[in-house]
Amino acid sequence: MALSLVSNSYLEESTAKIRVKQVPWEGYQRAGHITLEELALIKKVDRQPKAKTESLLLSDGQTYASLYLGLLKKLQRVDTLQSILVLIADALADHEERIVLFTRASASDPDLPFGPLLRILETQDDFVPLKTSQILTALLSAEPAPLQPWQLRPLLNYLSACVQGTAQHKRDVAVQCLEAILPRHEVRQAVWAIPGILGGLVDILKSTNNPQMNYQVGFCFWLLTFESEVAEQINKRYDVIPLFISVAQAAAKEKVVRVNIATLRNLVTKAPSANLPAMLVAQLLPFVKNLATRKWSDEDILEDVDFLRDELEARFESLTTWDEYTSELASGHLSWTPVHTSDLFWKENVTKLNERDHFYLKRLVELLLSSQDHIVLAVAAHDLGQYVKYHERGKKVVTDLGAKNRAIELMSHSSQEVRYQALLSVQRLVSHPWQSA
Repeated sequence: MALSLVSNSYLEESTAKIRVKQVPWEGYQRAGHITLEELALIKKVDRQPKAKTESLLLSDGQTYASLYLGLLKKLQRVDTLQSILVLIADALADHEERIVLFTRASASDPDLPFGPLLRILETQDDFVPLKTSQILTALLSAEPAPLQPWQLRPLLNYLSACVQGTAQHKRDVAVQCLEAILPRHEVRQAVWAIPGILGGLVDILKSTNNPQMNYQVGFCFWLLTFESEVAEQINKRYDVIPLFISVAQAAAKEKVVRVNIATLRNLVTKAPSANLPAMLVAQLLPFVKNLATRKWSDEDILEDVDFLRDELEARFESLTTWDEYTSELASGHLSWTPVHTSDLFWKENVTKLNERDHFYLKRLVELLLSSQDHIVLAVAAHDLGQYVKYHERGKKVVTDLGAKNRAIELMSHSSQEVRYQALLSVQRLVSHPWQSA
């Protein structure tokens, strides 16, 4: 991977300033921190014209790769680390073939090249760990052997902190680094094991209107969803399906639509039963039908759209009203779909909420207790009222689960609709005869 694939104005501006700073190399030699030979070598490239440095790297590239890494290992001053990192990055810039010079340094010292770089990720400085991440991403991406946990974990922990933080330049670099290394299976597995990264990426998608960032984060999710475990669990953990659809609907750039639709296709391909119901609840079917009528410069979009439409239509045709209802419960996105207001539905299906130790009823109560969405709260309060209305022994169960007290609280909610549905639910809870379940 070319170093330039991870770029950022903060890094570029800081690098330019550091490149011309003076480093006390002679002082390090007098103090015994570096040898006379190392001093002579570093002085040949320190603050020298690019043409001269390039000539030296062409003739003595391996020598300088080992020198830079060795200095990084021996020296600790932040400003010196900054300068060494700039020298490494300058050597690698536009010269992907030089990556091997740094990885070969392990022949003389097994701690190289990764040991010093991984350690300085913890440096208390904005530039050092960020520049190190850029360099590590280039080196790790080029590794022919599977990457080991010790190589990945320090970098991923740092990237996790960046995507969860508020510093835009750190988020930007972290997302680019993830884009570059997520094509590797072992990286996808390692990232999936760090909730902070997934949560941070979700938050970025929710909060940014920047098309390029939307695309890059979407690309990360697209890569992640090639893992079957990720495709199976990601919506349950992070509720991403409505988010991907929302981002695609709002996108002005074709590439943002493409990457989100491709990610949704991955979810269906890898784990259809886990994701198709949530996609139907999130109204993906009418959206892809609309997308199918548009003209696209990228034929892959239409292929993915047609695939999703066909899969969703087949699933929709086989759905019962109970399937629709449980899909909504599972997704957590209750809305005023016809099943909720159908008396026939409740008469035929009310006892099913008691199956598996009241599994579905408990899920409904969970939404009433935890949701912040006023539509979800209103529908959940309504449904609990319907449950009590049509299941004569259900009042005690609902009360024992804490739903009665919650419904009373919601009678003073800021939303008029929530107040109204909570009032109806409480009236039914109070007026129905108490019978044990």
